[in-house]
Amino acid sequence: MRTLAIFLILLPGLAACKDERAESLPPPVEMTADALGHYCQMNLDEHPGPKGQIHLAGMAYPIFFSQVRDAIAYQRMPEQNYRIEAAYVSDMATAASWEEPGADNWILADDAFYVVGSRAVGGMGAPELVPFSDEAKAEEFVALRGGRILRMGEIRDSDVLAPVNQTPADPDSDYRKRLDAGATERNS
Repeated sequence: MRTLAIFLILLPGLAACKDERAESLPPPVEMTADALGHYCQMNLDEHPGPKGQIHLAGMAYPIFFSQVRDAIAYQRMPEQNYRIEAAYVSDMATAASWEEPGADNWILADDAFYVVGSRAVGGMGAPELVPFSDEAKAEEFVALRGGRILRMGEIRDSDVLAPVNQTPADPDSDYRKRLDAGATERNS
């Protein structure tokens, strides 16, 4: 009983700490037509699917990512040596569509429900981790496109850092067709 009383006394203080943390974070920046992906240096609005932005200490503007997968990978790379002040991802629960993920519907990356392992492909052609502020919306997405729902701490490094296999089943098939076509032309 005493433990419960202490917990109830401390609970408002814990909630205040969370509010103070949110107030001290840099706010998300609206994605404009000029926003470029950190890795690809391509305009973000030319790619479908959710995006990410990361605010680094000492930098006036965030760095944007064409895919949420890339934003999470950036945070986990050993060579990343800047202090991350905040990371935001597109909230697909409020997005107009996959093609229009929104310019200002950002949520803290740590607060999102992620659909991992679905058939969804992000803006750069890799499997995407699809973030939602609403777990029920994430469940609807899973019902349509497969996958499973994870929180940030449950996402494995291999979900974001492993290479993406985009090769055909027989990588030599096209090459062999060209060789055979060339040989036929020479022998004619």
